[in-house]
Amino acid sequence: MSAGLIILIVVIVAIVLIIGIYLWATYNGLVRMNVRVDEAWSDITVQLKRRADLIPNLIETVKGYASHESGVFQKVTEARAATLSAQGPAEAGKAENQMQSALKSIFAVAEAYPQLQASQNFLQLQAELVDTEDKIQASRRFYNGGVRELNTKIKVFPNTLFVRGLGFHEREFFEVDEPSAIAEPPRVQF
Repeated sequence: MSAGLIILIVVIVAIVLIIGIYLWATYNGLVRMNVRVDEAWSDITVQLKRRADLIPNLIETVKGYASHESGVFQKVTEARAATLSAQGPAEAGKAENQMQSALKSIFAVAEAYPQLQASQNFLQLQAELVDTEDKIQASRRFYNGGVRELNTKIKVFPNTLFVRGLGFHEREFFEVDEPSAIAEPPRVQF
């Protein structure tokens, strides 16, 4: 064999090896990012479930003082059901709008009853709800950060040429239709 042929074979092997390592590293990186996004979504659903579990206790506490406000309680119950049944970020975003509106309504009712505002049970539930809202917001930011990284890696060149063929696709951001509805956790003003 001539020296030129040996150099050509070495160059071809090196190029194939570099492409193989690149594909391997890209695939594994995408798998890790995909798992991270799934984990972040799971964190959101855990916090939404925690909040949904607090809602019946909050309703019962407020009902004791304002039993005639059945429309507000129905709205909160419907929003809770929508949150629990939401599938994916788009539905969860819509459910968030309903929940925030419903919580504001129940806290508006609570403001009309000073003895309710002084109730230790109500104050504890309110504090837990505010804490949960903060955790939901942090989980949402973590999820959206993971989605941003994954979507960027999928869209950059040369990844965009082959990653969809490997089964990877862009993920939805967790967005709400009405950002002002979630700008801050619901709070009762004393």
